[in-house]
Amino acid sequence: MAQRAADDPPDQVELDELESALLASVRDLSARAALEPDPDRPLAPGSSLTGARLGELFDAQLQSRHLDHAARWLRGQGLGFYTIGSAGHEANALVAAALRPTDPALLHYRSGGFYLGRATQVPGHDGVRDVLLGLLASADEPIAGGRHKVFGHHALAVIPQTSTIASHLPRALGVAFAIGRAGRLGLATAWPEDGLAVCSFGDASLNHSTAQGAINAAGYSAHQGLRLPLLFVCEDNGWGISVPSPTGWVEASLAGRAGLRYERAEGTDPVAVHDTVEDLADWIRTTGRPAVLHLRTVRFGGHAGTDVEAAYRGAAGIRADRQRDPMLATATVLVEHGLAAPAELVERYLAGRRRTRQLATELMAEPKLTSADEVIVPLAPRHPIAVAEQATVAAEADVRAARFGRLPEDEGHLTLAESINRALADLLAADQRVLLFGEDVGAKGGVYGVTRGLQRKAGAGRVFDTLLDEQSILGLALGTAVSGLVPIPEIQYLAYLHNAEDQLRGEAASLAFFSNGQYRNPMVVRVAGYGYQKGFGGHFHNDNAVAVLRDIPGLVVASPARAADAAPMLRTCVAAAVADGTISVFLEPIALYHTRDLHLSGDEGWTAPYVGPEGWGSAHIPIGEPAVAREGEDVLVVSWANGLYMSLRVAERLAAEGISCRVLDLRWLAPLPVDVIANHARALGGVVVVDETRHSGGVGEAILAGLVEAGYHGPVTRIAARDSFVPLGDAANFVLVAESDIESAVRAAVTAR
Repeated sequence: MAQRAADDPPDQVELDELESALLASVRDLSARAALEPDPDRPLAPGSSLTGARLGELFDAQLQSRHLDHAARWLRGQGLGFYTIGSAGHEANALVAAALRPTDPALLHYRSGGFYLGRATQVPGHDGVRDVLLGLLASADEPIAGGRHKVFGHHALAVIPQTSTIASHLPRALGVAFAIGRAGRLGLATAWPEDGLAVCSFGDASLNHSTAQGAINAAGYSAHQGLRLPLLFVCEDNGWGISVPSPTGWVEASLAGRAGLRYERAEGTDPVAVHDTVEDLADWIRTTGRPAVLHLRTVRFGGHAGTDVEAAYRGAAGIRADRQRDPMLATATVLVEHGLAAPAELVERYLAGRRRTRQLATELMAEPKLTSADEVIVPLAPRHPIAVAEQATVAAEADVRAARFGRLPEDEGHLTLAESINRALADLLAADQRVLLFGEDVGAKGGVYGVTRGLQRKAGAGRVFDTLLDEQSILGLALGTAVSGLVPIPEIQYLAYLHNAEDQLRGEAASLAFFSNGQYRNPMVVRVAGYGYQKGFGGHFHNDNAVAVLRDIPGLVVASPARAADAAPMLRTCVAAAVADGTISVFLEPIALYHTRDLHLSGDEGWTAPYVGPEGWGSAHIPIGEPAVAREGEDVLVVSWANGLYMSLRVAERLAAEGISCRVLDLRWLAPLPVDVIANHARALGGVVVVDETRHSGGVGEAILAGLVEAGYHGPVTRIAARDSFVPLGDAANFVLVAESDIESAVRAAVTAR
C-alpha cells in the first residue's frame, strides 16, 4: 500500500490493487432498465430488507473496508498497532441488520462489518470513530480505553473479545443460557427476555477444542430441552493464517450436529444472508433452540499486515477471490434494482475513503494511556467497605427458617464441608441471582457431599448438574455473570481446571480490562484440591499445583482451612463479586472436608459452630487478611490449608518441649498478605514457610521473595512438596510435606536464632 506523511492531504493516497479491482468491477456494472426503482420495497418476497436499508449497509461495508486500509496505513506511519482486518467478510453486516441491536454479540476479529452494521441500528453512533480510536490505542476509545483494539461497545450490546482462538464461544453459550434460565426463574438480566446471543468465529477456529466443546454443549443443552437462544456464525474464508481449510469440512463438521439447526449462506448474496439470518433469528426466539449460520466469505490482504500471502497462495487464486468481494455483491444488487448508478457507488467509496483517512488524521493527537496505574485500574477494583456491607446481607428470618428447617447456627460444631454447605444455602436464600452448578453438584450433592441438599432447598433451576466439560462450566459462569447473575460454578478437582484455565485467564480476568470496567464477570469458582486424600489417590484427585492461578491479574484466590473461616470467606468472595465484579477461585482442601479432630480423637478441634446472620459483621474476613491461628514467641510458621493443619499439630507437640510457634494462616493466596507476614517475621526473627504446593512455582517462592522485598533479613526456611505429580497410595508421602519435615525445620530455625 502506498504511504504518505501524516500531514499530506488524505485524498492523495493511491489506491491499492484490491481497491482498484473493486472499483473497476463496480464501474462495469449495468442496471436493468426495466426495473422501476423503489428504495422502500423489500428486495425479496417475505424479506424486510429494503433497497434503502441495503444502501445503508453498503456504506457500513465500505466503512469496514476503509478501516482495514486505514489500519495498515497507520501502521506504516508507526501510529497504528493492529492490522488484522475484515476485508472479504463484510457480508456479516447483513447478519447484524437481521438481528436486534439489543441482542448481545460476541464477535470474531473479522466481524468489522457486523460492528459497523450494528452501529447503524443505534441513531447517532459513530462506529468508524470507535474503531479508529482502537487502532490508535487512544485512551478515549470507548470500550478498551487504549488497552487493545477490540470490537465492543456497551451501547451496542457488543461484548469485547480478544483474539484467543475460540475462547469466547463458551461465554456466548453462558449468555444464551442466562437469557433462557432467567425467564424460567423470573429474573432480569442485562438483555431483553426475547433476546438471543450471537457469536461469530472463523473456520480455522472451528477446529479448536474450545469451539467444539461449546458447540457440543449447545447441542447437549438443546437435546435436554433447555432454552438456549444462541446463534453461532462461522465466517468461513477457507484459511487459517497460511493453512487452507479442507474443502467441505466446515459443512461436514456443522451440518447435522445434534440439537443444532444448520444453515448456509454465501457472502456474495447479501439478500440471502439477511433473510437466512432473519429466519434463523425468528426460529431461535420462538423455539429457544440454538442454530449455526455457515457464512461463506473470502479473505483479502492475508491474515494481517505482516502476512505475505504470496508466499503460500497463487496469484490466480487471489485474483479469483476478488470476484467474490461482498461489497461488489452488494453494489450489484443496488445497481440491478436501479437504486444507484455505478459511478455514484464509486464516488461513495472514494468519498468514504477520504472521510475515514481525514478522521484518522484528526484522531492521531487523541490522548494515550500515560502510566501503569492508568493501564491497570480496571483490573481489580476494591471497595472493602461496600464488600463488608454486602457480606452481611442475609435472607429474612422466616425465609431462612423455611429453607433450613433447623438453622445451621443451632446445629453445633460443623466440619469444613458442612460449613461451606450451609454458607452456600444462605447465599442461595439471600440472593435469587445466585446459581450453583457443576458436575454432580445437583442430585448427588457433589463427590464429597459439599452441595448435598442444596438442589432440594433452592430448586433445580438454580442448583444443577452440567455436562462433563470444564470449559463449558466456566463458560456458563462467564455468560451468566456478564448477564447480571451471580454464578458459583464448581470444578470437581483442581487437576480438572487446567484444561479450561484459559477461560479464567483469557476471558474472565481480561473482560474488565478490555472493557474499562463496563463489562464484568462477578463469579466465585469453587475448586476442590490439594493432596493428602486417604484411599482416593492419583494425581488427578491430589493436585497441589496452583501457580497457574496466582499470576492471573486481578484474580482473588481464597483458601480456607478451618470451618470457622470457610463461611465468612465464601460470603466475602460473593460479596466482592456483587460489589466489585471480582472473580474469585475458592480453593477447598479435600483432605480436610470431613476432618473433625486436630490433636486427639474426639477433641473436635477442626470443627466450629456456624455463625448466624447477627454475627456476620464481626466475623467478616476481608480479602487478603490472614489470621494468627496460634500465638507463639520463638518462631513464625507460615502456612495455609493442609499445611496449617499439620503446622498446628507440630506446634502443639513442640510446645511440650518449650518451643513456642506462632502459626500464621494465610487464608488468601492472591492477593498474598506479604506486609503482614513481614511484620510478624520481624517481630520474631525466624520464619518457617510450610508450602504444600510444589517447590518450583509454589506459593512459598512468592512468600520468600516478598519477605526480601519487604526488607526482612532474618533466617527463613521453606519446606515444600517435591516437583512431582502425586502418586498412588503411601508413595504420596515421599513427595508431599510431612509433619516430620515441619518439626525438623522449626527445630533448626530455633537453633539458628
